[in-house]
Amino acid sequence: MKFTFTEKKMGASEELRAYAERKVGKLERFFKTESKAYITFSTERGRFLAEITIENNGLYYRASELTNDMYASVDSGVAAIERQIRKNKTRLEKRLREGALEREVKPSYLPAEEDEDDEFKIVRSKRFSIKPMSPEEAILQMNLLEHEFFVFRNEDEDGAVSVVYRRRNGGYGLICDDEVK
Repeated sequence: MKFTFTEKKMGASEELRAYAERKVGKLERFFKTESKAYITFSTERGRFLAEITIENNGLYYRASELTNDMYASVDSGVAAIERQIRKNKTRLEKRLREGALEREVKPSYLPAEEDEDDEFKIVRSKRFSIKPMSPEEAILQMNLLEHEFFVFRNEDEDGAVSVVYRRRNGGYGLICDDEVK
């Protein structure tokens, strides 16, 4: 597993980094291919926040924990991600199709170029490959990322670019391109 550490409003000791590597590294047993772990340490109002994101084959698992002790935050974050992996790995394998976790997808992120003349200023831009999946798998991925929407190629609609989103009243919505069929 490859680790990337980020520190915000604090400095993390080597002992803390080694502890986080050891704890998060135990999650590697769930994956068949190499994963990337992004760990962010920060403080908020005198409390310690550990944000842990694990990327494996285009699937992201994320947890953020806020406690009075950074080591406890790391422990809680790892436990939360382990619960997500166990819950969703079974769901993906049983409900969607075999091998869903082994599919290889390589997103590429590029920073946006800034243009000061525009009325609407884009402050962040991402480029990534949009993989084909079912709407159920897209909802699962959106929930794992804790986002409000998720863009994907809808394999039920012959690869049409689609968006699933979380509705305010609960439930989910699906937006599809009607020109594809």
